[in-house]
Amino acid sequence: MLQSTEFAALGVPSHVDAGLAAAGFTAPFAIQTEAIPVALTGADVCGRARTGSGKTLAFGVPMLSRVDAAARPRAPRGLVLVPTRELALQVAEVLEPIGAHCARRVLAVYGGASRDDQIASLATGVEIVVATPLRLIDLLKAEELTLADVQVVVIDEADRMADEGFMPQVEWVLRHVTGVHQTMLFSATLDGQVGNLVRRYMKDPKEVSIDAPTATVGTMRHLFLAVHRMDKDRVIAAIAAGAGKTVVFCDTKRLCDKVEEALQKLNVRASALHGDMSQAAREKSLAKFTDGTLNVLVATDVAARGIDIDDVAAVIHYEPPIDVKTYLHRSGRTARAGRDGWAISLAEYNQHTTCRIIQRGLRLQPQPPIEVFSNDKRLAHLESFITPHGA
Repeated sequence: MLQSTEFAALGVPSHVDAGLAAAGFTAPFAIQTEAIPVALTGADVCGRARTGSGKTLAFGVPMLSRVDAAARPRAPRGLVLVPTRELALQVAEVLEPIGAHCARRVLAVYGGASRDDQIASLATGVEIVVATPLRLIDLLKAEELTLADVQVVVIDEADRMADEGFMPQVEWVLRHVTGVHQTMLFSATLDGQVGNLVRRYMKDPKEVSIDAPTATVGTMRHLFLAVHRMDKDRVIAAIAAGAGKTVVFCDTKRLCDKVEEALQKLNVRASALHGDMSQAAREKSLAKFTDGTLNVLVATDVAARGIDIDDVAAVIHYEPPIDVKTYLHRSGRTARAGRDGWAISLAEYNQHTTCRIIQRGLRLQPQPPIEVFSNDKRLAHLESFITPHGA
């Protein structure tokens, strides 16, 4: 007898529902409840939801339910476009075990991994390809892949595609999906370049949303701390010791390496994550962070795009970001899947004005950063701080 879950009430077919049960998914998140019934009808869907809200199953369940078995090699039925290698891997890892119960094979296609291995897998036949734009275009131009049989297309994190400059490549790919197909797009915002994409490539899309367009994460608490340059790494170590899994954002690769070294000297289980590292090294660091072997990741913005881990307790901005959009993208690594989280900005004496600008952008009452030293006992218990919005 097939196991069933609460997804069945959304109209999910029994064989896909059984795959969800086997993979450990029992009840849908809000975005899944909103999106899945609409997507199962075959309508185009625009979903507005932040990272960590459950978008992968919101589009993955309808895709697994609606795509046919591949009729020929190198001709997938479903395509998911994502902005980063890490996200391609994570989406594939979520969908693969469910697909195994539906006779639907899933393959991640991205740069930095063996092209020959990906070509060999495509030749055996796969139903769903999860791809970054550049590697996908490379394989299409080499005729190792065709999109002629694609029935469902998903553009995930479309706003980040725009931020990374991938919109021309995304549009090139969409022009090569020549058959009748459903399109789903998920993004934190639906304006600007994303809005143009919706108007040009989607047919009467149904919008689903669990976030107001400008909303910050409700369970995120914001903390602005005044620190001294020589004490900053010790402050980070003290926060991470009390908070748990922590991501530290730095503006440059060189600073990432410097902070990683400083934290390791303080006996913090830390690793850098940036673009100068090999793909294998980045995946290894992410895996260790996920399983708790590492306590701290020190990352650049680009490298951290693919961090999709629900239990990050704190994001630390090594320096206050230059704008609110960057602050929110970075801070979005925490306070996910209903969990509380902390977004902490460390400000030196000449950076307090930047903190006030961010506070105004977040619609918080501007207040000066709280001065701390690394031996401050509050750092181990962040709740003891009175944050600018009174949390």
